[in-house]
Amino acid sequence: MATREGELVVGTKTESAEDLGISVVVHPLVLLSTVDHYNRVAKDTRKRVVGVLLGTRSRGTVDVTNSFAVPFEEDLKNPAIWYLDHNYLETMYRMYKKVNAREQIVGFYSSGPKIKENDIKIDELVRGYCPGIPVFVIIDVRPENEAIPTTAYVSVEEVLNDGEERKEIRRTFKHVSSAIGAYEAEEVGVEHLLRDVNDPTVSTLASQIKHKMSAISTLRDRLAETKAYLEAVLAGKLPVNNHIVYNLQIIFNLIPNLNVDDLVKSMLVKTNDMHLAIYCAALVRCIIALHNLVNNKIANKRSDEATNVATTTTTPKDDKPPAPPPKENEEAVAGNAQPPSNDNDDDKKS
Repeated sequence: MATREGELVVGTKTESAEDLGISVVVHPLVLLSTVDHYNRVAKDTRKRVVGVLLGTRSRGTVDVTNSFAVPFEEDLKNPAIWYLDHNYLETMYRMYKKVNAREQIVGFYSSGPKIKENDIKIDELVRGYCPGIPVFVIIDVRPENEAIPTTAYVSVEEVLNDGEERKEIRRTFKHVSSAIGAYEAEEVGVEHLLRDVNDPTVSTLASQIKHKMSAISTLRDRLAETKAYLEAVLAGKLPVNNHIVYNLQIIFNLIPNLNVDDLVKSMLVKTNDMHLAIYCAALVRCIIALHNLVNNKIANKRSDEATNVATTTTTPKDDKPPAPPPKENEEAVAGNAQPPSNDNDDDKKS
């Protein structure tokens, strides 16, 4: 089991998380508080944040309903140097206890994204404040992570076999199941917050396709990780873990046998039926689109014709220039005009 980055511990299991029957349910308020803590303290840095988890225990299920940040520092070059404020932890826990007496310390969280060497020491420290077995939850705050952002662990004792006679007992982390859960009031609050986050222009179908692609990408990563582990076991680089091999055998048994003719035929028939429905839906969609296009063209043409008729009706008919006077009037006016008298001619005659 990995106790730090790159270190593997080989040993005999003395107590396991499966025997303890622990499962962790993380509520939305814890995720929001962790993201806020990281953005305030360690954004755009290589640091991580650590805080305390509050909640309740019931029949092996740990409900993590609240949390608070704790001042934490560690040396990136020397992992043995780290600091956690005990006084701050005790003061904050007393204040939260006054608000909700049911909530108790159930463990601690880290922004990870991997287990560090100091985490087992922090676990020993938190054991002094936790009435039961503390849980360690890594909450991945990276925005590019599209999988479930929580990974839960509990510390168990393992016996390290360094030789035939020498044995050493030490604590390591074991993985336990984790899930995201919420009460009805929390669901209403989350939906109210998502109103400003969701893009109304994106359809529901596009969102579903995006989720499917994300799930397939996560499955591919898990298969690649499983392949790398099995190749390392075959090469002798890692020891055989019977629990992992047992889980893989269960997964392989759940895979349907595609060599059965009846199963192959039924899958082909179902696939053909689905493709037929998709093809018919595509044809109907195209016909409706063409119908709407034709209706739009006809409506535009009628609108243009109505506009032209209205323009012709409003234009005045007496816009021509006035006609010139008739020629007969001009001749009458010319006949009535007398030539001017010549006085000089009359003087000569006399």
